[in-house]
Amino acid sequence: MSKHHAKFSLTALTAGALLLAAGCAHADTKTLYIGMNGGNMERVYTQFVFPPFEKANNVKVVVVPGTSTDILAKAQATKGHAQMHIMTLDDGVMYRAIKMGLCEKLQPSSSLSQIPAVARMKDDYAVGLGMGLTGLSYSTKIFADKGWAPPTSWADLANPKYKGKVVVESMPSSSFGLDAFLMFNRIKGGSEKNVEPGFKAWPTTVGPNVTEYIPNSSKVIEMMQQGDAAIFPYTFTQTELMKSKGIPIGFVAPKEGAVVLMTAQCVLAGNPDDALAQKLAAYLISPQAQALGMIHGSFNPVNPDTPLTGAAAEQQDRMKAVLNKAVVLDWDAINADRAGWDKRWNREIER
Repeated sequence: MSKHHAKFSLTALTAGALLLAAGCAHADTKTLYIGMNGGNMERVYTQFVFPPFEKANNVKVVVVPGTSTDILAKAQATKGHAQMHIMTLDDGVMYRAIKMGLCEKLQPSSSLSQIPAVARMKDDYAVGLGMGLTGLSYSTKIFADKGWAPPTSWADLANPKYKGKVVVESMPSSSFGLDAFLMFNRIKGGSEKNVEPGFKAWPTTVGPNVTEYIPNSSKVIEMMQQGDAAIFPYTFTQTELMKSKGIPIGFVAPKEGAVVLMTAQCVLAGNPDDALAQKLAAYLISPQAQALGMIHGSFNPVNPDTPLTGAAAEQQDRMKAVLNKAVVLDWDAINADRAGWDKRWNREIER
């Protein structure tokens, strides 16, 4: 064999061995699927929160993006043979998922033991991932141009001076729209068990002010920057994030209380790799993961042991101050007739 031929054969063998090794390494890498909001949440978790877990466990975490109702529908369609390992849902939707038997109990872990009772749901069948608040956000530019004082109450959505400048997310697809409706319903004398006052009053009070009912929040900032949205139900977390990007926006906790809006996670029953799914769920509520979510995406932690400094710590302190007066809705009452409310909303409010 010539030297050149021997060298070529050796090179080919080496290349083949490297390809084989790479193939084995790739084969050993497992994939975990997590249902989660797309957009900013998917970006932050994929870029910053998942990588330490992926590296430590030789796995790839892939987001299945969608709204809470989208993710719930996917989980329902594969009940008993789940294709996703974990799903994150708004707290109200998570209560429905637990009742449907889609979640399995979280295994005890050091991080779970750090989470306060308010963020542990239904005997640990789900746990909070991020703590949020729905209040009223407003365009500080439009308000300054008009000489308007910041809003102070959920009732301000009905103030005639905001005609054509209110944007609300649809109740069937959004917690923000539901929260606003239920707080307005309370002002009108109703409760989660009696929504007649809200349905009676909204079409002639808030309704005329609404320029558009939108399916999700991704459009609202664009509408605000175009001058079409001056005031809208929105979260403290997203407002802080937009403000940090230089967008002229403010957040108000109405005097009746902002509404606790927790993003929760659960391990899906019958998922393909339960041990790893439970491990990921425990990691996501650990101080390390919670800090990464807060620093890079303003996702306020549910774990009180999360180490924060500087601007992130200041934002968390502002959140805690609002939380002290926040309202927790009666989700059992809401979910008992949510489908009926959604139909009424479409028929009587968004007609």
